[in-house]
Amino acid sequence: MKLASNPFTHALAAGDKQIGLWISLCSNFVAEVTAHAGYDWALVDMEHSPNDYFSVLGQLQAFAASNTTAIVRVEWNDAVAVKRLLDLGAPGLLFPMINSVEEAQRAVAATRYPPRGVRGVSGATRATRFGRVSDYVARVEEETTVLLQVETRAAVAEAEAIAAVDGVHGIFFGPGDIAADIGKVGNPMDPEVWDLIRPAAQKLIAKGMPVGTLVLDPAFAATLLNEGFTFVACGTDASLLARASDGLLAQVKGAIT
Repeated sequence: MKLASNPFTHALAAGDKQIGLWISLCSNFVAEVTAHAGYDWALVDMEHSPNDYFSVLGQLQAFAASNTTAIVRVEWNDAVAVKRLLDLGAPGLLFPMINSVEEAQRAVAATRYPPRGVRGVSGATRATRFGRVSDYVARVEEETTVLLQVETRAAVAEAEAIAAVDGVHGIFFGPGDIAADIGKVGNPMDPEVWDLIRPAAQKLIAKGMPVGTLVLDPAFAATLLNEGFTFVACGTDASLLARASDGLLAQVKGAIT
């Protein structure tokens, strides 16, 4: 048995626009509801949700039956957490709060076996189909998506150097934390936030580095993709449920005489 190709990794390399959805409700059942909607990628979040390894496993299994690639945002730039998620078969990882070249190098190293990295070796894992994938060690590096998240003014200034680290497949701009870092907490759509992000993103785009983000405005998501962003998440499962619930209640209340 051979290691399956990761369509998201190769789409980024080809510059194909990838539309994503944030997954934070920690339910394999909810994941299955969204998995067949047709998004190119989904982000299973461990940083800002109560996900654990078992809940992530269930969601990876749900997405595996679809054409949507599930990327996991690890809680932190921690080699132990990375090892466990890769052994679970996560097709790719998003590392939060990367502020320096050294932190970027540490993130990539956690996804690589020695001598190129520090990932521990285990044979009978879900990632290897329990030992059945014969070329896993030889090919996993080229298939696993490694995304680094820049979330401060200082990190944005270092984005080109961070992106130049070998093994990085994309740079993800985090407008929420960037907003907080510049004194605009709670206002990720503030023009000052995007006045920081957009020029930095264009420099990376010009160098051929895929860039992405999460925004909850679908029109703005499309604008960013038209500007050259490669992977943009345009909503979250929690926000979709909240807005639909609010809208339905308001609609019924508004029709009561």
